[in-house]
This record gives sequence, structure tokens and C-alpha cells, in this order.
Amino acid sequence: VTPTPFLRAIREAAPNTFLTVGSGINDPELASEEGAIAHGFQALADGADAVYTGLSCERIRAMSREKIPCIGHVGYVPYRSSWYGGARAIGKKADEAIQVYRDTLAYQEAGAIAVEMEIVPHRIATEIAKRVDILIISMGSGVGGDVQYLFAEDVLGTNTGHVPRHAKVYADLHGELQRVQQIRIDAFAALQQEVASGAYPESKHLIGVDDQEFDAFLSGIDAS
Repeated sequence: VTPTPFLRAIREAAPNTFLTVGSGINDPELASEEGAIAHGFQALADGADAVYTGLSCERIRAMSREKIPCIGHVGYVPYRSSWYGGARAIGKKADEAIQVYRDTLAYQEAGAIAVEMEIVPHRIATEIAKRVDILIISMGSGVGGDVQYLFAEDVLGTNTGHVPRHAKVYADLHGELQRVQQIRIDAFAALQQEVASGAYPESKHLIGVDDQEFDAFLSGIDAS
């Protein structure tokens, strides 16, 4: 999950689920080791089991010293896309694939419990997974890792933009939400029309009063 004030509620709703909380990439707090540690402790206090971060091994090492379970990020890291020349697979060339392996080892040596490996050729990812001890969370990197990871927006079909090649859509929730939205619009439009025409409210929607009480009411306000 992403950092959210609702993390405690998520943990309460799913007490036995392993929850990883993503750190905010542009969070100034993470610019220092002390800030990263504080962020990690807060995440654990709010119910997280581990903290994902695409930050440097120095930050991972600092958090790991405090026994904060950390997950790094190798391969394609979206916020570093300027260095790659845009969104693309990482590791199709041997030297680049070797660097992915070295990055994975570096995170392992820094104390990470896992890395997310994003958009790396599946054979490369499989061979790296064989040679490291930490978990490999595959995001579009094939079946050779330990965990498969997709965004809920893609799985549920709420992503209205580009769907990556590695993603699979299992539902058209966007279409369902649009259908529900149209139902809302139609219902409010019908209410507006009935109010304008006098069709609503009908007699069954009205609250009555006994004639005797009504007459007493009129007498009371006329006398005041």
C-alpha cells in the first residue's frame, strides 16, 4: 500500500496480511538517514510489516541496522526514468543486466529482505534470483522470482491510460463505475424533473396532522 492515514484501518481489516508500505519518493524526510529511520519506525507503528523504498543502499543500510524490514527496487525504477531515456525494459543488453545483478546484490548486502525487480527480461531475472538470498518481487520480470506484483489499477481495470505489456486486466471496474455514475446522474435528473412538475412529493411521502391539532395550531399562531 502507499503511505496513507488509513494504514491503521487497513491493518485492522487485514490483521494477518503481510503489508508493505511504499515510501514517498519526494519526501524530504528521507533525505537523511535519521529521517529514513523515523519514516520506517512510523510505518511499522502504523501496522506495516516492511517498507518499500527505491532509495540508495545507504538508506536501506541505516534502516536495516534498526531492524526495519526494507525492500529495494532494481531494474526499471520509474522516478529514475530520465536516466534510462524514458520508460523501457532494463537488462536487454548484457552490461545492463549485469548492473541489475550488482544492484540486487548491493541491496542484499545492505540488509534488504527483498527487491522489486521491474521490467527485466525474464531469463535475466530468473538467473539473478538463483544467485541471491533475498526475495525477488517480479513486476513484469517473469516467473523466476518469488512473488508476482501488479498494480490494482491494472488488475481491476480502473487504469484509463496505457496498460503496460506485462500487466493483465482481470475486470472492467472503470466501465462499472461509469455505469454506476450514469445511474447517479439519471436518478438526480429524475428527481429534479419530478420536483419541477410537482410529481414529487406524492401524498405517501407527506407527514399528516390531525384536523383538531391543525385547527389548534392555526388558532395559536393567529392569536400570537
